[in-house]
Amino acid sequence: MSNKEVRPAEVARRLEADDENLYLLDVRNEDDYEEWQINGSHNIPIYDQLLDENYTGLEASLDELPEDKEIIIVCVGGVTSARAAEFLRERGYDAKSVAGGMSGWGRLHRTYDLEAVEGVTQIVRPGTGCISYLVRDGDEALIVDPTQYVDKYLKLADERDLTIVGVADTHAHADHVSGARQLADELDVPYYLHGADAGNLDNYTAIEEGESLQVGDRSIDVLHTPGHTPGSVSFQYDDALLNGDTLFIRSVGRPDLEDSDEDAIRTAARDLFDSLDRLLALPDQTAVLPGHFSDEEIRPLAVTLGDRADGELLEFVTNGDKKGFVETIVESLADKPANYNEIKQINWGNEPLTEDAEALELGPNNCAAN
Repeated sequence: MSNKEVRPAEVARRLEADDENLYLLDVRNEDDYEEWQINGSHNIPIYDQLLDENYTGLEASLDELPEDKEIIIVCVGGVTSARAAEFLRERGYDAKSVAGGMSGWGRLHRTYDLEAVEGVTQIVRPGTGCISYLVRDGDEALIVDPTQYVDKYLKLADERDLTIVGVADTHAHADHVSGARQLADELDVPYYLHGADAGNLDNYTAIEEGESLQVGDRSIDVLHTPGHTPGSVSFQYDDALLNGDTLFIRSVGRPDLEDSDEDAIRTAARDLFDSLDRLLALPDQTAVLPGHFSDEEIRPLAVTLGDRADGELLEFVTNGDKKGFVETIVESLADKPANYNEIKQINWGNEPLTEDAEALELGPNNCAAN
């Protein structure tokens, strides 16, 4: 790493620390920026110009740039941002490029231990909104919802002298390629998944309502919570609820990624209502640990059921209004995640995992219902 570049992890650390000396400049085209961006960044859409080594747009924007801050520039892959940074340095600015651009940002994983829940570590991908978990007791660990970057989990377990004894997915993901099968195969440990989400897979261990997974001397209870997908499960680990895409911090999982037919969506939404009703009945001290986040800045990303603000959809649940819940879900669905069908086919075992899988999942997270 040269002194002209900054690693994505350093950018994330400084953003979390509210570093006032940091000015994050995104030089991608406006449409790309509007679709997916780093929170707190500023956009000057000159990507095409920079590709042609044309700096007129950047030069015309110099008055917009602070002279008393470090300017960190991001583009698609780190090439045009490096050109822009060099141009600015030659004019007296303190400017660097983000290594790997937004592609590097999308691969970044950040790790947080939960103080309120003994034995749970949260792994966050700030660039994609994906969250996975390491659940441990003694010297054993279970990995939940791992990304395709399995080396991150192997390294984490190695650093903490833990033996991974199993890998689990809360559901068949539509927004990112699961690394669960690959990780389980590499370690020769079980891959746990509910059968309703298994597609054409045959190398998995089916889990069902009422079963428990063992980690050290502690048990992880399986709750079948369908709605987002037919086989969605939540894992209850003492006062922690690893609930995948059923319940988020500010919303709930969308029910239309399995079947986009309106009747199917309504059926799945009714299932989701029942699952949420069940989860909301758990003790108030239960820590909600979701599988995704949007722009929430709290780290680790967790809130107790008692402290959680309900919002419109959960108010329907607490009021017992299933019809209102279903109608609101159907009327307010956002754009679907990019490449979601291709990603589902890989996670179902219908398509092979190739080197193109990394590019499939880069972009905004759209797994919430609204």
